[in-house]
Amino acid sequence: RLHHSYPTAAAQWILLHFTSAAGLPSVMSVVTSSLSNDQQKKLLSLLGHVRLHLLYKASVHDFTSGAFHSRCDKQGPTVIAAYNAAGFIFGAYTSKDYTKGGGEVNDEEAFLYSICAEEKKPLRVTGITGKCAFTDGEGGPDYGGLVFLCDDKPEVTSNPGTNFHFKADEMHGGDLKLTEFEVYRAERLGDLLVKPWRSIQWTAERKQQLKTHILGYKPDIKTVHQARVLLVGPVGAGKSSFFNSINSAFRGNMTSQAIAGTAGKSVTTQFRTYNIKAGKGGEAVPLILCDTMGLEEKADAGLDIEDLVNIYKGHIKDRYQFSPSAPLAADAPGYRYQVTLNDTIHCVVYVVDTCKVSLLNQNMLDKFATIRRKTNQLGIPQMLLMTKVDEACPLVSEDIKNVYRSVYIQRKARELSESLGIPLNCVLPLKNYSEELDLDQDSDILLFTAVQQMLNYADNFFENHVTEDQELELYRSSNMRINSN
Repeated sequence: RLHHSYPTAAAQWILLHFTSAAGLPSVMSVVTSSLSNDQQKKLLSLLGHVRLHLLYKASVHDFTSGAFHSRCDKQGPTVIAAYNAAGFIFGAYTSKDYTKGGGEVNDEEAFLYSICAEEKKPLRVTGITGKCAFTDGEGGPDYGGLVFLCDDKPEVTSNPGTNFHFKADEMHGGDLKLTEFEVYRAERLGDLLVKPWRSIQWTAERKQQLKTHILGYKPDIKTVHQARVLLVGPVGAGKSSFFNSINSAFRGNMTSQAIAGTAGKSVTTQFRTYNIKAGKGGEAVPLILCDTMGLEEKADAGLDIEDLVNIYKGHIKDRYQFSPSAPLAADAPGYRYQVTLNDTIHCVVYVVDTCKVSLLNQNMLDKFATIRRKTNQLGIPQMLLMTKVDEACPLVSEDIKNVYRSVYIQRKARELSESLGIPLNCVLPLKNYSEELDLDQDSDILLFTAVQQMLNYADNFFENHVTEDQELELYRSSNMRINSN
């Protein structure tokens, strides 16, 4: 994933990925945009409030119409970026799908454009009234005035006056050979809601109130002193960063106790349990955060479901090194035979990168579904954290207090709720500390709010456990009476 920030209020980020031949999105870290910061800024100035997702890069996926269609069909609004040796970047935007339907597609929002280093502003050319935007054939994108990937070659045909009026020199400088060809999906972010979809008090008093409530928390079961919460999510979602952020917020300074990173493979390879203290040498927070390997798309990679169940039941010891070949066996050194309620998991928290919600393919969704079933069977409450909301939405990056006013963040929360089967009131957006050197009150409020909800859900687990114990005791007493008679 590559992202750049810009100095203006309209700043955007570009998330890079491509779709497989089967139409499923997947991450490809080596595929990067060829756009410079200045070129990105100029292109985004033409598109309004959008996020760009790199679908197709011809130098990687081939300069063929087949490769283009396999990755760009039925993707909604898209923008083409064609590069030539003369220093031009030019292409076309359409709000319609490519489908290879063969017909002419009308699109009043479509336009051609050109970006040149010598020009401060990009060229934008709208269509001729009454003419179609493009012909949706099996070949390369055909906008009449510009036809890309002609005969499956890195070339463009230029026909000024066909569907679009433009001057060839201004559009591409007369150089019709392509050095690169990219297609991005343009996802609209929307505006701010008039009324936030959740009410948050962004005050120092509220932060202190949350902190005091958390520090004063006591589980309903007297033998348990801390709620044990397990973080589960894809590689790079921000599980370890979440612990570091919570630890920092309570310590009052930045910490980095849990190893966090941005690698394609899970940085966390051990099962870790982390205690938190309120200030250096301060009292222990009644919460243990448990971190584990990240989930991966492949069935035989990442965290094993059997290991996860053993964690739930308290059988896996702290610092157990996960094996890529097999789950932990009952006779292995890292296996805990005798467990108490203190060792079990009281709440499961799924962690998902908000920037990658649209990249969760079916394999990952199936893994989440399997985990959800196992977790439900054990009666463990669950919630979900949406991390990196500041990277996902520029409006939130400008002001974290916009998190519950952002149309885009609300839409992503609903999308996660529906795709993972988690009630919307169990989905919480937040921002981990990643590049800051100083704490931020508003970020702390979101972090403390998440912790408070974890403790509330842990209470639900304890209440159910108490009820089960009472029912079991009533059953035993009843049996004793029957036997005595």
